[in-house]
Amino acid sequence: MSDSDQDPTATQLLAPGAEDAGSQQVRTGGAAAGELWAGRDRLALALDVDDLVLAHRLARDLQPWFGVAKVGLELYTAAGPDAVSTLVELGFDVFLDLKLHDIPTTVGKAANVIGALGVRYLTLHAHGGVAMLRAGVEGLAEGAARADEPEPTALAVTVLTSDRDAPPHIVPKRVMTALEAGCGGLICGAPDIEEVLALAPGLKVVVPGTRPRGGDLHDQARTDSPEAALAAGASMLVIGRTVTAAADPRAAAAALAAALDA
Repeated sequence: MSDSDQDPTATQLLAPGAEDAGSQQVRTGGAAAGELWAGRDRLALALDVDDLVLAHRLARDLQPWFGVAKVGLELYTAAGPDAVSTLVELGFDVFLDLKLHDIPTTVGKAANVIGALGVRYLTLHAHGGVAMLRAGVEGLAEGAARADEPEPTALAVTVLTSDRDAPPHIVPKRVMTALEAGCGGLICGAPDIEEVLALAPGLKVVVPGTRPRGGDLHDQARTDSPEAALAAGASMLVIGRTVTAAADPRAAAAALAAALDA
C-alpha cells in the first residue's frame, strides 16, 4: 500500500481488456475496464494460494480495486521471492506476511534479505519480544537501503484473528512491545482497533479477517465488517476469501468497493 495521496503506479495498471494505460482514471465506486477505484490503496488482496500463475491471474484481474498484494506463507513456500518480484512488476505494493518469530539474530538476518526484495510491508510476531522485533525492524531497513529500495514498514502482529481465547491484557502488552521496538504498524482484529489506536495513534493499523455482515466467518473470531473496521480507524484492510473465493471475484470486489463508498 502506498501512503501517498496519489498512486505513482497508476499509469502501469491495466484492468482486463484495457489497451491504453494512459487512459486510466481513478474513480469512486466500482471500476470499469481501465479505471482504478479511488480507495484501492486501503485494500490488500490476500493471495492465499499455492500457485504463482493463479496468484498472478487473481492479482491482475482484481488490480482495479486493490493497490496492495499480500503474500503469505502458502504462496511464499510455493514460489519464494519470485512471488514478490512478480507482484512488484505488476505494480503492487507487496505485503509479505511471514510473521517472523525466532531469535533476534535470525529474524534480523531474514528481514535484511526480505528488505532487499522490494517489499512494502513485512509482518513480525510481537510475541517474540522487543529485542526480536527491533532486530527485524533494523534488518528490514538495512536490506532495503542496501538494494536502494524505499524503506518498508515492519508490522507487528498482536493476536491472530482466529484466536478466540486471548486474555484481555495481551493486545495492549503487544502494542507497547511494538512501539518500544520501533515498528511502523500493527496487525490486529477489527474489535481491537479502538484499543490499539488509543495506545499507538501514530502507527498504521492493518486489519485482516473482516467479513460482510451475515457472511461466512470461516475460521475468523476477532472480526467485524469491512465498513465497521474502516469507520473505527483501520489504515488498511486485508481481504481474501470474501473476494477470491467468490463465484465472480471481480463482481465481489466491485460490491465491496461500493459498500465502502456508501
